[in-house]
Amino acid sequence: MRPVLLPIKLTRQVSGATVEYILAGAGVPSVVLVNGAGGPVEGWFKVFAKLASARCTFAWNRPGIDHSSKPAVPQTAHEVVEHLREILKALTVPPPYVLVGHSLGGLAVNLFARLYPEEVAAVVLLEATAPDDVRVLPRFENGAQRWLKRLTRRLLPPHPFDETEHLEASMAELDAAPPFPPIPLMVVTGAQPALSWATPKALLTARARHQLELVSLSPLGRQVMAQNSGHFPQFSEPELVCDVIDAAAREGMARLRPA
Repeated sequence: MRPVLLPIKLTRQVSGATVEYILAGAGVPSVVLVNGAGGPVEGWFKVFAKLASARCTFAWNRPGIDHSSKPAVPQTAHEVVEHLREILKALTVPPPYVLVGHSLGGLAVNLFARLYPEEVAAVVLLEATAPDDVRVLPRFENGAQRWLKRLTRRLLPPHPFDETEHLEASMAELDAAPPFPPIPLMVVTGAQPALSWATPKALLTARARHQLELVSLSPLGRQVMAQNSGHFPQFSEPELVCDVIDAAAREGMARLRPA
């Protein structure tokens, strides 16, 4: 797939804050792309045009990214969900939505579907963080990985309201939420983890198990292995990602149509 330039980024004032976003296409279900922590909308450059050629497609820079305002409150998963819904309503992006969550964005997508199932046609979790990744994986990190984390925080200290600083609160919000709804759910997992040679086997095994736990959230859940990808299938296998999102959209709408 040939990379295509993204639409011009726009800004909108929502509840007194500047939100930077891209929006193109028409038709439901609308595709809502949720970045991982710190990820800008440019991370979708290989898939956005194709997705928007079939459906209304939206992505935004979360607070603190590029020209969006800095976060004014802690960015827990619930805060991200409510902020996103407010933006979608302000821009009249029509539901139902196919929510696509990459990496840490998967936590927000997971919570959105639980809290507002009537607005969601389907979910795609793209190399997404599972709740047990947050709870369990740090136990398996080796000394080098823990040292690198400490060094990164020292050199690039996060904003105190950054979502990575409030993961425990996000986990509590997920624990308190209703069950995940019985909707089409695609879990895209990269088969080539980065630096797997330097990563403890127990950590890789646990994460693989957690990906299957994500699949089990819905009776309509399915795992798709991105055989040539690590953590960013939207870069390495964009056609696969587009096909998965399209399949989720079609299955979601088929389920919503009256018999």
